[in-house]
Amino acid sequence: MHIYGKIYDFAASAGSLEGYVYHKEEIDMKALSIWVDNLVTAYRNVPSEAIDEFQSLLDGTLGRAIRSIMIILGDEHEIIGKLKSMVKGRLPESPDDFQKKKWFQ
Repeated sequence: MHIYGKIYDFAASAGSLEGYVYHKEEIDMKALSIWVDNLVTAYRNVPSEAIDEFQSLLDGTLGRAIRSIMIILGDEHEIIGKLKSMVKGRLPESPDDFQKKKWFQ
């Protein structure tokens, strides 16, 4: 797959995860575990120079997903650790922390 396809696939999956866990009270743990493992693998397969270009955006997307999942699983769950391994900046304060405007606005 071309690098642009890898980036799109990764970003779409990360954004979908955020939407899937947003304000959920119950989550399919088997599906979530597979999803997160696939995200980590995809993240590792995107060149670092590409990640550098979108890392701050990813920190927000995954950070909000982490905050949503933490409500259900707590801070120390293995899934939280895997997701945090892809976040380099500060986590958003909450799942509702949408401070950054979209580039097209």
